[in-house]
Amino acid sequence: MTQNIIVLKEGAAKEKRVALDPVVAKRFKDLGFTVTLTPNAGKDAYFPDSSYQDITVEAPKFSENDIVLCVQSPSIETIKSLKPGTVLVGLLNPYQSPEVVKALKEQKITSLAMELIPRITRAQSMDALSSQATIVGYEGVLMAASLSPRLFPMLTTAAGTIRPAKVVVIGAGVAGLQAIGTARRLGAQVEAYDIRPDAKEQVESLGAKLIDTGVNAAGEGGYARELTAEEVAMQAEALKKHLSKAHAVISTAAIPGRKAPTIITKDMVEGMLEGSVIIDLAAETGGNCELTKVDSIVHHNHVTISGPVNVASHAPLHASEMYAKNLLNLLSPFMAEGQLTLDYDDEVIAQCLLTKDGEIVHERVSQALEK
Repeated sequence: MTQNIIVLKEGAAKEKRVALDPVVAKRFKDLGFTVTLTPNAGKDAYFPDSSYQDITVEAPKFSENDIVLCVQSPSIETIKSLKPGTVLVGLLNPYQSPEVVKALKEQKITSLAMELIPRITRAQSMDALSSQATIVGYEGVLMAASLSPRLFPMLTTAAGTIRPAKVVVIGAGVAGLQAIGTARRLGAQVEAYDIRPDAKEQVESLGAKLIDTGVNAAGEGGYARELTAEEVAMQAEALKKHLSKAHAVISTAAIPGRKAPTIITKDMVEGMLEGSVIIDLAAETGGNCELTKVDSIVHHNHVTISGPVNVASHAPLHASEMYAKNLLNLLSPFMAEGQLTLDYDDEVIAQCLLTKDGEIVHERVSQALEK
C-alpha cells in the first residue's frame, strides 16, 4: 500500500517555513508516494498551493500509515489526532518540550527529531540544525547592520573617508562562520571568539582574526576541555577588551539541549562604545548576553541589544528549500516503491529516533525529562 506523506501547516508564532517546497515534494512523489499538502502550508514561504503541481492540496485525513512532515513540532491537539504508528519528522525541540514528547509517547507515534541527527560526515546533508544556522548567521549580520548607526564598509567619499566597522562574532560554529563571512562581505573588520582549538583555521580562512585569550583549551580528540575558574576569568577579561572597541557583536554560542552560556556580562556591555549593537542569536535558549530579553530590543548605556527569535524564518523561502532537502536526504535511503522502511540499527536513524511503540527511546532525552 502506497504511503501518504502529509505536509503540515506550521502553527508556531512567527513561523513562515514549510517542510517541503514544490521541488522536493515532487521528488517524494517520484519515489512512489502520495503527497498531501495542507492548504496554504507554503504560503508564508512564498510557495502558493498552485506551485505544488500534481500534489494533493486538502485538509489532511490522518491514517496509521502516514508520514507526517513538519518544521516545528505540531500542537498537542494535532499530535492527538495522529494515528498510532504514524511517522512524524521535524524539529521537535525535545529537551524544551516535555509535553510534546509525552504526547508522542502516549499516541504511539514513531518520531524522528531532526535536531538529534548526529554530527557525522554521512549525515551532513541531513543536518537541519546546520542548514538553518546558515540562515541565522547571515540574517544576524543584516540585523546588526540595520540597527547600527554606522556603515559597515570603508568608504572614500568627497565628504571624507568612513572607517570600516569593527565586528566581533562570538562562536565559530555554522552560524558564527556564516556571520563572519557575511560581515566580511559587507566590508567590516571582523574578529571571532571561540574556545574550541580548531576554530582558528576556520576563522582565518574567512579573513577574520581569532581573539587570543591566552588560554589553551585544547583537550582530547580535538575538543575543548573544561576550563579552570582562573582560565574562565582570563578569557572574559580578554573578550572584554575586544568588545570595548567593537561596533557590532553577533553572538551565536549554543549548547544543544542546554541553556546557552552567558558570555557577555553587564559589565562588558557597560564598557562598550556608545551606539554599538549586540545581536544575541542564542536568545531563544537563554541568551549569551546577560541583558538580553527574548524577542525584544533593549537599550543599556547607549548599547542596543536585540534578542530575535525564529531567525531562520526571516528568509523562509531558502530556509524551507534547505530544510526540505534535509528531510529528503534523511528519508530517501529507506524508501522504495512508495514504502518507508526505517532501519533502526542505522546510526543516523538510531540517534534521531525520539519515540516508538509508546516509549521514549532516545536515552539522553529520556534522562533529561526525568530530572
